[in-house]
Amino acid sequence: MSDKKAVILLSGGLDSATVVAMAKAEGYACYTMSFDYGQRHRAELNAAARVAQALGVVEHKVIGLNLNGIGGSALTDASIAVPEAPTEGIPITYVPARNTVFLSLALGWAEVLEARDIFIGVNAVDYSGYPDCRPEFVEAFERMANLATKAGVEGQGFTIRAPLQNLSKADIVRAGIGHGVDYSLTVSCYQADDEGRACGKCDSCRLRAEGFTAAGVQDPTRYA
Repeated sequence: MSDKKAVILLSGGLDSATVVAMAKAEGYACYTMSFDYGQRHRAELNAAARVAQALGVVEHKVIGLNLNGIGGSALTDASIAVPEAPTEGIPITYVPARNTVFLSLALGWAEVLEARDIFIGVNAVDYSGYPDCRPEFVEAFERMANLATKAGVEGQGFTIRAPLQNLSKADIVRAGIGHGVDYSLTVSCYQADDEGRACGKCDSCRLRAEGFTAAGVQDPTRYA
């Protein structure tokens, strides 16, 4: 096993699966972390487990949270409909503080594991307008991580890696194919059914489908 360890946020979607494969290709021993945070469906958690197994991670951890306790998002409040057409501004599928919370827990695990690198699959090109996917956020979190931890204070600092930050969805698909990702294992849909079949209508489905088309790769997504 490599001495170079990385903690990787793995949602079970296309982007995060690609990030795991990229980290593995760089020689990292990969530790993946997913969250059961009160999201609309568990299909993505099942997908994350499949991806972790297929890509041979060292350990896959699922952390329980209760972000549906504060609501405020179509992904954590069943009374708010998932939009099926493009919207202006920050969409209602934005989950308040989600990436901040997720990265904080990944930071804690990284410190315990003595891992110096944390990977996240945020993207600033084909993203849906989420403020916690911007490069400025990633850079600010890295600064905070090195101020807030024993490892950081003692000079064993952390790097937040966002390798997809400036890639189009088509570029991400091509990169994943090049690293052997089986995208049929992944689920990206905001409102997938219990079997992981996608709606084909939400913003995430639209971006995913456009990415496969632009990459010239057959889309393995199963639709309801």
